[in-house]
Amino acid sequence: MNQTISEISDLSDFDTSANIITKFTNYLLRDIGVSENWIHIVNLLLLLAVACLVVFLLQKLVNWVLTFFLKRIEKITHLSFFKHAVKNRLPHFLALVIPYTFVINAIPTIFEDYRFMITPLKKLTDIYMVLMVIWTFMSVIKSFANVLQEKPSFHNKPMKSYLQVLQIIFYLFGAVAIYSILTGKSAAMFFTAMGAASAVLMLMFKDTIMGFVSSIQLSTNQMVLIGDWITMSKYGADGTVKEINLTTVKIQNFDNTITTIPTYALISDSFQNWRGMQESGGRRIARALIVRQADIHPLSSDELARFAAMRPLNEYITRKNKEYDIINKQLNLDPEYPLKGFQLTNVDLFVHYAEWFLQQNPHVHQDMTLLVRQQAPSLDGLPLQVYCFAKTTTFLGYEEIVGEIFSHLISVVPVFGLTIFENSSSADSLTVNIKQDTIEK
Repeated sequence: MNQTISEISDLSDFDTSANIITKFTNYLLRDIGVSENWIHIVNLLLLLAVACLVVFLLQKLVNWVLTFFLKRIEKITHLSFFKHAVKNRLPHFLALVIPYTFVINAIPTIFEDYRFMITPLKKLTDIYMVLMVIWTFMSVIKSFANVLQEKPSFHNKPMKSYLQVLQIIFYLFGAVAIYSILTGKSAAMFFTAMGAASAVLMLMFKDTIMGFVSSIQLSTNQMVLIGDWITMSKYGADGTVKEINLTTVKIQNFDNTITTIPTYALISDSFQNWRGMQESGGRRIARALIVRQADIHPLSSDELARFAAMRPLNEYITRKNKEYDIINKQLNLDPEYPLKGFQLTNVDLFVHYAEWFLQQNPHVHQDMTLLVRQQAPSLDGLPLQVYCFAKTTTFLGYEEIVGEIFSHLISVVPVFGLTIFENSSSADSLTVNIKQDTIEK
């Protein structure tokens, strides 16, 4: 061992410090009895193990120190950027960059006996450094994006699309740097080669390019924002937009399934965005009750007197009777004749009562369109459509309001001598037959 140290102390045998370390480990391995045939391999493995251990410990130490300081700074300054930086693994990537200097200097020492590997390994290390720098910058940008998303004005913006665009740009510059490292040529040569392959690249990245343009159009024109409720029947989508990125838009349907739509499809195809309804604070109710046309008839004096005693109809009947009496006198119509001219019908009273009921309902928007109208008669009967807006846009609240309105209107239809049309079922027919048999017996 003393001989080994004395030999190593003679620096005239060595060109660099790398030679010193390699020779020292070689002598050390010989002293412990390693065979001459294996000494170079064992020496290489030993130095690799030491280097990996140093890099691992260095990375963990730097990562811990940076994480500690970022968290302390976040607590002192209350700036959320530092919290997001830790979340986006900025200390981890910085800790991977820092051991670069050690690794690049350790390669000649470790591979002193295999010099042909030094240059390729240095190039690989440089490529590793390029990737680490890209990931570090992306971590910083993501942290800034997270800070912006905390602001109300950026809450529903497709930040992920912008991040992916920046990521593509960074990787493009990274590809140029890697090309220069591997070939030793300038970046101009790389772009010359890319120009020749541009057609192939356009074909390969067609969806990405179309998605990039589409995401800019969607964001600029605010056609779709994160959190919007959209319906796109072509793709079976009916729910809330959860994510917009370069290639896809993710929609969580109301049955909790996820539908993925190409971003450019929102530009090329039609879809329905319910954001306007949600922002207005009112959701439209447009349903019809179909009544039998055979039940519609003019009201007799007795019927008018009975309905006039009801407060919701009193003023309306009085006003319309006066109006119709004047018109009928001008037309010189005989009141005893079956065709009495202008006169109230039971449908008129029901329509007016339904409007009055909606006007008194606290859950119906009075500042938006409110009416009950007759639609075109059909083979099923006369549709009487309720057209108004509920004061809520939530699914449960809306359905509750609609249910209460139509349950009441259906229940009062018989009061006006009307019948809701329904197709007869087999059970209805059976009931009729049983009653007929009973009567015949």
